[in-house]
Amino acid sequence: MAERRISPLKKLDGAVGPVVARCLPAPRRDARPLPLARLLLIRPGGIGDAVHLVPAVQAIRKNFPQAVIDILAERRNAGAFALCPEIRNVYLYDRPRQMLQVLRNRYDVVIDTEQWHRLSAVIARLVKAPFKIGYATNERVRLFTHAIPYSHDDYEVDSFLRLLGPLGVTKFATSAEAWLQVPEAARQKVTRLLPDGDERPLVVLFPGASIAERRWGAERFREVAAWSLGRNLRVAVVGGEGDREEGERIAADLPVINLAGLTTLAETAAILERAAVVISGDSGILHIAVGLGRPTVSLFGSGIAAKWAPRGPRHVVLNRNLPCSPCTRFGYTPACPHAARCMREIVVDEVTAGIARLLSPSLPQGSV
Repeated sequence: MAERRISPLKKLDGAVGPVVARCLPAPRRDARPLPLARLLLIRPGGIGDAVHLVPAVQAIRKNFPQAVIDILAERRNAGAFALCPEIRNVYLYDRPRQMLQVLRNRYDVVIDTEQWHRLSAVIARLVKAPFKIGYATNERVRLFTHAIPYSHDDYEVDSFLRLLGPLGVTKFATSAEAWLQVPEAARQKVTRLLPDGDERPLVVLFPGASIAERRWGAERFREVAAWSLGRNLRVAVVGGEGDREEGERIAADLPVINLAGLTTLAETAAILERAAVVISGDSGILHIAVGLGRPTVSLFGSGIAAKWAPRGPRHVVLNRNLPCSPCTRFGYTPACPHAARCMREIVVDEVTAGIARLLSPSLPQGSV
């Protein structure tokens, strides 16, 4: 079962967030944001949220090319914004000194992109900005000059883009195949880890997940690796420090390039950028692969596919659609009484068939 760790910020939010949100005076609602010279986006949460926010950042840059764009993020997702050169400063929500710096700054617009917790809305209310935008999901609604409806059934990229409506940004291209940019230094590091010269298509596996209910299991990933190697494909495993053990189990006695725990987030993105296909559960790494325009085979269970699953013919989404799933709401997944049946019932043959479909021109005749 997953370990149910609640961050100090979320504990604080649960304890005092609703009270503070009700007690703070509402802002004036007659402000006009233009000309927009400086904007703050608040994005606590995970890597996936950060990745899906980038198209909105790019839409802001396109419509307000001279605007300075800052982000207030958390340590756990701040690294994702290194893949978005349109951002000037990344401040950390969970670093008091940096939070105080944000409160000392002046902005024309602050946009709180958090969907439920109240403290980010409280921060948005306290930031020196006449124009305040956020989601109307609970008591937080009264802290904004412009509150926007939110639905779990909408693709996250589209939900974030709708926050720009009060700025007059209502038309955007959401069909771009790639919207993230890998730093050149990360590309150079990865050239040493994955030397040029091997022209076989690269299959990248990410076995990790933030909670146990979203893990498919190292043994199944190992079977996928063996199948791929048998079809003259290269295989690499990526992940953080906590994924080292699973990476070792997948790579044991197989010619798999195990990079789990050896790369930064930007360097992992540089590996994903080289992939012919990426295999992952619902995770930040999956969303980075999608943001880089790479084909994916993704495994969904507790996560909301309507909100998070990749779109388009270059992506294969495997989802049992059991009556009990999805069970995640506003970032919280309850302990599963069915031992994550939604993930267990996705079989190796479905994943390898997805790889074969996406790579059919690259596979030798008769190998599918």
